[in-house]
Parts: sequence; structure tokens; C-alpha cells
Amino acid sequence: MPDFLNDLFLIFQRFNWLSAIDIFLVTLIFFGLLHMLRDTQAMVLLRGILFLVVLIALLTSMVNMPAFSWLVRTTLPALLLAIPVIFAPEIRRALERIGRAGTFIPVGPKSAAVEMQETIHGVVSAATRLSARQHGALIILQHLDNLDEYVQTGVQMQAKVTPELLLQVFYPNTPLHDGAAIIARSKLIAAACVMPLSASGILTRSPERQMGLRHRAALGISEVSDAVAVVVSEESGAISVAHSGRLIRRLDPERLENILNAFYRPETLTRRRNLIERFFPYLFPRKDE
Repeated sequence: MPDFLNDLFLIFQRFNWLSAIDIFLVTLIFFGLLHMLRDTQAMVLLRGILFLVVLIALLTSMVNMPAFSWLVRTTLPALLLAIPVIFAPEIRRALERIGRAGTFIPVGPKSAAVEMQETIHGVVSAATRLSARQHGALIILQHLDNLDEYVQTGVQMQAKVTPELLLQVFYPNTPLHDGAAIIARSKLIAAACVMPLSASGILTRSPERQMGLRHRAALGISEVSDAVAVVVSEESGAISVAHSGRLIRRLDPERLENILNAFYRPETLTRRRNLIERFFPYLFPRKDE
């Protein structure tokens, strides 16, 4: 016990502000990794790896087993090389999020914010009416990431977003109702698009059975891009929103509109453009010049 107290005292004696920063950075990295892997199948793999590491460490330290210790030392480098392969999807998503963190939202004309607000109103109105009729729908709103590879899988539309158009697209047994409608730059770019299905275990762990392929597709596109997916369940009529691999369920029209406004913030884009126009007027020449 005295030796332990002496060692502890030496540790605190050598502790300085650089040590605090060092510990904080390591803690931050582990927190980011655990937060990134939360609610994914990789979290189960990570628990299994940690359990094996702890078990092997206890066996090799408490019991003298030369052959087993040699086997662990030999296979450990191979296991370290296998980690990037096992967690490849999670690592890819993390790098994409880091890349998006330094991306600036392009400043468009003043009318762009108004058009986006009208688009959000149209999506909310259509989702509300589709929910009342229990017509299934999947609407993808593009943000910064390009969705051209998914647009190519559907039928090109290039139409103004209106509730009536979305109601017609997702009317049962019509040619365009099966698939996703992609909205970009306040336009309905394409319909009947094929989305990637989610590989996470969020839906499989849910006790409810109202979530099928549409919800898996909504989660899938939110996992590989920063798009926002609005889903209307065909079985229950419930409205959900998927973003960054998370699903928000049972939304009413008011909350749905608030969530979409929070993601796209058209009023923030207008204020940003006005500020830039004030200090850099030459970037926005007037029509009468």
C-alpha cells in the first residue's frame, strides 16, 4: 500500500498542463470513436474485441502459458491490420464528416432562401396529406453532398416542388410511387430512385413492425451522405426523418417543418448573403448596372 501511494504521488508530482492536454486529446478521440460507432453493428464488434483483449491480457499475466503467449504475440500484428478492414464503413463515414465540416454553404441569390422555404412547405404539406391517406413515400432533400449517382437510377423530373406533384408521384400503383424522390436546389430532380439500404441494427432492434424497406433506405442514404430523408409509413401513416444515421419518428406537421428548417436554415442563408453583399458589393452586381 505505501508503494502504491508513493507511485500515485509521483504521478501527480509530474502532472502539468501538457499532461492535462494530452489526456484531454486522448479522451476526446475515444469519445468521438464511441459516438461514431453508437447504434451500429460495429459497436457489437468493438465490444467483442475489447472482451477478447481483456481476457487475453488476464490469461497471459496471471497464468504462465508460453505457447499461448507466443501465439498472441504472433497474431497481434495481423489483428491490428484487420481492424481497418472490419471498420471500413465507419471509418469512411467519419472521414466524410470531417471533410464536410470544412465545407462552406454556397451563397446564392436572395430568392434561393425563399424558394427553399416554399420547398419545405410543399414537402410538409405533401407528407401530411400522404400520412392521412396512408400512402407510403420517401423524399430525399439534398444538402451539400452530391446525389447524382442516385439520381441516375430514377426518372428525371426537373420540376417545381408542389404538394400536388408529390401526391401524384407517390400515388399507389403508379409508375413512380416505388422508390425515392430526390429534391435538390428547390427542384424535384428525379423520382423512383434506388437508395442504399442501411446496414445498421437500429431497425432490427425495434419492437415495432411498421418500418420496412423505405425506412432502411432513408437510413441508408443518411449514412452515406448529409441528405435529409422524410419517410411516410404505408402501414401506419407515421412521418419520420432520417439524418446522419439517426431516425426521428412520429412527427406532426409542425415539428417536421421545424426540423427541416433547422437543417436548411433559409433565413440564416439570407442573413449571410446580406452580410457578404454589404462588405463585398462587387460580388453581387445590380441588374440595372
